[in-house]
Amino acid sequence: DKRLKCMTRLMDENIDRGNWTNKREYMLSMIGYAVGLGNVWRFPYLAYKNGGGAFLIPYVIMLAVAGIPLFFLESSFGQFCSQGPVNVWRALPVFQGVGVAMVLVSTLVGIYYNVIIAYSLYYMFASFQSPLPWSDCFYWSNSNCSLTPRGTSNMTLWENETCPKENIISIPVQSPSEQYWDLVALQRSSGLDETGPVVWHLALCLLLGWLLIAAALYKGIKSSGKVVYFTATFPYVVLLILLIRGVTLEGARDGIEFYIGSQSNLTKLGEAEVWRDAATQIFYSLSVAWGGVTALSSYNKFHNNVFKDALTVCLTNCGTSVFAGFAIFSILGHMAHVYGKPVSEVAQAGFGLAFIAYPDALSKLPISPLWSILFFFMLLTLGLDSQFAGIEVISTCLQDAFPERFKSKRSIISVGTCAILFLLGLPCVTQAGIYWVTLMDQFCAGFVLLIAALLELVGVFYFYGGNRFIKDIEMMIGTRSSLFWLWWRACWFFITPAVILVWSLLTFRPPSYGTVQYPAWGVALGWCMIAFCLIWIPLIAIWKILCAQGNPWQVGVSGRDVSNPGPGKFRSKCMQYIKSNSPNTGVPSL
Repeated sequence: DKRLKCMTRLMDENIDRGNWTNKREYMLSMIGYAVGLGNVWRFPYLAYKNGGGAFLIPYVIMLAVAGIPLFFLESSFGQFCSQGPVNVWRALPVFQGVGVAMVLVSTLVGIYYNVIIAYSLYYMFASFQSPLPWSDCFYWSNSNCSLTPRGTSNMTLWENETCPKENIISIPVQSPSEQYWDLVALQRSSGLDETGPVVWHLALCLLLGWLLIAAALYKGIKSSGKVVYFTATFPYVVLLILLIRGVTLEGARDGIEFYIGSQSNLTKLGEAEVWRDAATQIFYSLSVAWGGVTALSSYNKFHNNVFKDALTVCLTNCGTSVFAGFAIFSILGHMAHVYGKPVSEVAQAGFGLAFIAYPDALSKLPISPLWSILFFFMLLTLGLDSQFAGIEVISTCLQDAFPERFKSKRSIISVGTCAILFLLGLPCVTQAGIYWVTLMDQFCAGFVLLIAALLELVGVFYFYGGNRFIKDIEMMIGTRSSLFWLWWRACWFFITPAVILVWSLLTFRPPSYGTVQYPAWGVALGWCMIAFCLIWIPLIAIWKILCAQGNPWQVGVSGRDVSNPGPGKFRSKCMQYIKSNSPNTGVPSL
């Protein structure tokens, strides 16, 4: 009956959508979503590049003024409304396009992110042989292959000993690991204009990656919540093993010194690029404004302590980045020692670290296939965790939009979404695939997120009402002192929006892959992807205002749409109903 339904909802159970089985599954899913490939292949390089240990100062500041406030905001928003990133805006319909933009970004990122998982799968399978195929040049005969790290040697052709200096021809050479990446794994073409055929070993790995994700999400959070017990914890085991092995190697001390030791340079703090890199790393590593934080939090029980969880996930994510750096640079230090080169000449970021420099370093270790398998399996699990949440964003929004139609068809939604995204990802496994991956990463995962995060703050705190939102949070976690909210008010109202505005002016860089520049049509296509994601924000806002009944400001902007009461109003009505229908003893203890 109605009283039983109200009491059930008040006891934190969401019958229609379901909840996490327990708190551990939620926390592991959140940590797995936040801790991704960027923690391993980007943060260590940024720390080394931007002054070593000194980089931790802007990194921690950006975490405090932008990362944690946005993460806390999105977690609270999702948990309070028990809806995905689109339907949470029913409280503020004119901003519903922001949620649509987040879903579209998650979809586009999901397309190319799984290609990176495919790269990890391919390298993991290639590691089941000894010696490793990228350990020497004899696996593919090429005159430009040299057993030296990238960019450190040239092949000089001499006619005779008295050849004039101006007649000397220098030919750039590549290390075996770099040639394996370009010629064997990617079969890379000369540019975006030269698409080439599908690279079938990558296409099969891409298919396997989507099959793994579809299997994990077959029953939504009920199945993925079990998988994360392994995928969220295994990377820490591997990082610990790699760290222990790394620090025992000759030259490891030099690598760690370059990473975060005595080479720290405090003068770097005066450079704007250092602060930009710190903000970029915080923003992307915590995965805010992607919709995943809101989607995962929407399955929480209503009175869950969302503040404590947000703080724990953010600190764990940043701690993992610092910890991973020691594991990475200890082995890179050994690699530099073997080659007799400075660490600065072997350190790289992104694809260069994950698929060129680090595999090269691992190939120099005893039992190198074992270390290589562990490393790429770790990359696989890091990628899968993040991808789980990304696909969950799409599934959650579809289920929230059409609850009656999709309530019992969660498995069909998950499998269908994975199948469609697999087909859309096939251009990314052609010979020009790496250029498409880089293009989508630079455009889709950049400017759109800045706009979405800024509008999220403006919508909630300037239109819905900051004090009103804080009361909603207190309804979940209990009343807090005004001193407690002083910092969060300052961040949400002023500091975080200012950081995003300044950062947005410094972020954009023309896309490139190594020395390969993109054609004008490729750059134009990137801007079209941005426009496709953002155009829904004004379109939906105009549509909501035009279709509003009554005062457009009240219904479309102020969030006072009485036809769509939020969970808070629902609970208030339930409490009134229970009190009016309960015996004199009052409301039963919940």
